[in-house]
Amino acid sequence: MGAVVNSVAYRRGKRVGDIPLDAISDELATPGTFVWLGLHEPDPSMLRKAQEEFGLHELAVEDALNAHQRPKLESYGDGLFIVLNTAQMNGDSVEIGETHLFVGANYVVSVRHGASSAYVPVRQRCEHDPHGLAHGPGYVLYALMDFVVDQYLPIVTRLEEAFETLEQALFREEFDRDRIARLYHIKRQVLRLRNVVYPIEEICAQLIRLHEDLVPRDLRAYFRDVQDHASRLLRTLDVVREMLTTAVQVNLALVTVGQNEVVKRLAGWGAVLAVPTVVFSLYGMNFEFMPELRFHYAYPMLLGATATACVALWRRLHRAGWI
Repeated sequence: MGAVVNSVAYRRGKRVGDIPLDAISDELATPGTFVWLGLHEPDPSMLRKAQEEFGLHELAVEDALNAHQRPKLESYGDGLFIVLNTAQMNGDSVEIGETHLFVGANYVVSVRHGASSAYVPVRQRCEHDPHGLAHGPGYVLYALMDFVVDQYLPIVTRLEEAFETLEQALFREEFDRDRIARLYHIKRQVLRLRNVVYPIEEICAQLIRLHEDLVPRDLRAYFRDVQDHASRLLRTLDVVREMLTTAVQVNLALVTVGQNEVVKRLAGWGAVLAVPTVVFSLYGMNFEFMPELRFHYAYPMLLGATATACVALWRRLHRAGWI
C-alpha cells in the first residue's frame, strides 16, 4: 500500500505548510504558490487522485502506475514527466529502483518505487535555501536529480574497491574459477549501473536547451553541474569496466604462459631422457656380435658417454630457458 510522504505548499521560497491531498487543487489556485507532493509506491487510487488534483496527463500517470520504465524525459502540454533510475547496494549486488517526477509551473510530484533513498534530505536542503526555492519547481527538480546522481557515487566506489581486492590475486599463473566468477559479477554490476547513469546526461541536456518556462536561465548552471557529475561517473565506470576486461585477459594470458613453461620443461627433460633410452634400448636387442663386448672398458665408457651427452643436452636446454 502506497503512502503520501509529504504534501507541502511553498510560496516565494518559503514553506507555507502541509496540505491534505484533497485541498491541493485549491492551493494551486493561489498566485505564486507551488505544491510538492511526495509519494512512495502509491496504489492506483492514490495516483488517480493526484492526477485529478494536479491535472496530470493520462499517459504519464499510466507510466507511473506500471513502474517499469526506462529513464526518459517527456513533455505533456505545460508539464514534464521524467523517469530516473535509482540504485542501492544490497550485499554485493546493485538493486535498481525508479523515481517518476511530474513537474509543472506550480507543482512537483515525486513518486518513488523500489530501491531508493527517502527524499527527506532533499526537502530539508531546499527549505534551507529560500533563494533557490524561490525559483519554484525547477529548483526542486534540480535538487532531486542532484540527490539521485550523488547516490550513485558510493556504489561506484564500492565496485572499485571490490575490483581492487580481486585485482592482485588475478595476476597469478593459476586459474581460479571462483575468482573469475566474482570478477564477472562485478562487471555485470558495473554495466547495470552504467545503464542507470547514462540517460542522465541526455535528460540534463534537454533541460538545459529546452523548457525555459520550467528551467529558467538562472537554473541552467545547476543542471550543467548535475550533467558534469553524471559524465564523471560514466568515465569512471568505463575505466573500471575496461580494467575488469583487461584483468581477465591478463590472467588468462598468464595461465597460458605458465602452461607453456610446463610443456617446455617436460619437453626438455624428455629430450634429455631420450639419450639413455636410445642407447640402452640397443642392448635389449641381444646382438650376437657387438664390437665393444671384447673391450674391457667398453661398458664404463658407454655409460660415461651417455652421461656426458645428457649433461651437455641439459646445459644447452637450460641456457635456452627450457629447463
